[in-house]
Amino acid sequence: MDSPLSVDEAVRELKRLGRPASPYRERSLKIHGLLCAKCAREFDEHNRQLLTVHHKDGNHHNNPPDGSNWENLCVYCHEDEHSRGLLGDYLAGDQNE
Repeated sequence: MDSPLSVDEAVRELKRLGRPASPYRERSLKIHGLLCAKCAREFDEHNRQLLTVHHKDGNHHNNPPDGSNWENLCVYCHEDEHSRGLLGDYLAGDQNE
C-alpha cells in the first residue's frame, strides 16, 4: 500500500500536473487555428499557451460545438477586451447617475 503524500509532495504533484485544459479550448484552437482574432499574431506549438479562448457573449457555459461563441485571442488582446468591457460598464453607470 502506498503511503500518503506529504503536503509538499502533494503541492509539487499538483503543480506538475497543472490545470487541465478545457475541452472547448482545444476545439476552438482546432476550429479557428493558432491565430489571434484581434491582432492576427500567429502562434505555434511552442507558444500556443499564450492563445486563449474568449466567449463572445461572456457566458463561459455557452460552448456550442461549432465554435460560434468563441474567438481565439492572445493573452494581451484578451486582457484588453475585458478591460474595455469594464471601462464601458463604468462609463455607462457614470452616465446614469
